[in-house]
Amino acid sequence: MRLGIIGLPQSGKTTLFNALTRGNTPLGMSSGKIQVNTAVVDVPDERVEKLAEIFNPKKTIYAKVTYADIAGLDGSSGKSGISGTLLNQLTQMDGFIHVVRSFTDENVPHIQGSVDAIRDLSTMDGEFLLNDLVFVERKMERLADERRKGGGRDRLTVDREIALFERLQAALSEEIPLRDLELTAEEERSLSGFGFLTLKPVLVVFNLEEGQQAPELDYPHQNSTVVSLQGKLEMDIAQLEAEDAEMFMAEYNITEPSLNRMIRLSYELLGLQSFFTVGPDECRAWTVRIGATAPEAAGVIHSDLQKGFIRAEVCTYDDLIEFGSLTELKTKGKLRLEGKEYIVKDGDVLNIRFNL
Repeated sequence: MRLGIIGLPQSGKTTLFNALTRGNTPLGMSSGKIQVNTAVVDVPDERVEKLAEIFNPKKTIYAKVTYADIAGLDGSSGKSGISGTLLNQLTQMDGFIHVVRSFTDENVPHIQGSVDAIRDLSTMDGEFLLNDLVFVERKMERLADERRKGGGRDRLTVDREIALFERLQAALSEEIPLRDLELTAEEERSLSGFGFLTLKPVLVVFNLEEGQQAPELDYPHQNSTVVSLQGKLEMDIAQLEAEDAEMFMAEYNITEPSLNRMIRLSYELLGLQSFFTVGPDECRAWTVRIGATAPEAAGVIHSDLQKGFIRAEVCTYDDLIEFGSLTELKTKGKLRLEGKEYIVKDGDVLNIRFNL
């Protein structure tokens, strides 16, 4: 899972990046220059810890998430769209965390001269909408040429693609992000390689100052969630030792660090879940999409397991914790064999049987 942290200059992107990654990337005045900082973070999951207590493995491995702090967006791309270098970074992301400035600080000037969270959110949304519209219109010109000249792909295939891109153009022209469209699975597959920015899930984060109330916002878009946090405070907590952090959070009535909260919300937005493999050598959490089959989960572990998939031994995390061992699960009939059509559930513990 790769998430891009975006927002206008001085919105607090790097502050949130440091809070999420427990890093100390310098906070500086943005010059609008394209810059990307990345960090890979363990997905906090107490289930991994509980499984490790049972198996006492040589290695305990958590699922991973990559955060990219992307600088360079300032709302001024215009009709030409976002520059190639920056666009290349954005299209590689599975989703975005859009940091919107709500705090005031006379030492950190806003590029618009005033703080207006709703305006800034609209500015960034508009930039992505315009970029996608520019691409769609260019693509439609190429499709029209292909249909007129012929001799290439099947005409019906081209006509279907033209009809799809006409729908995209109509939506974007009405300032409707592509993630709001009802697309078939086939249409989603056909669009997956284009990297449309408004098709990607978005977690909107209002970056508040201490004691500030979140702006009121109706944001009815699909695959979108809106949350608020105090970025500077969360970054300070991330730099503390565990015991000091607990005391600090209690003082400020913070129930959990932003790291945990953001990852959970990101999983939900991207339609992801975790499954586990266990044993004396390794207890490990893996990430797979919701609705994935057992062979697809096997492929996350290793492509050979998917190619040679025969069966999956499956139990639930809750059953394994309750009975304490795989041997006891077999005795109780709680360890079952599933075939290629099995849909993996969050918290499943899998052992893949395969043959190549």
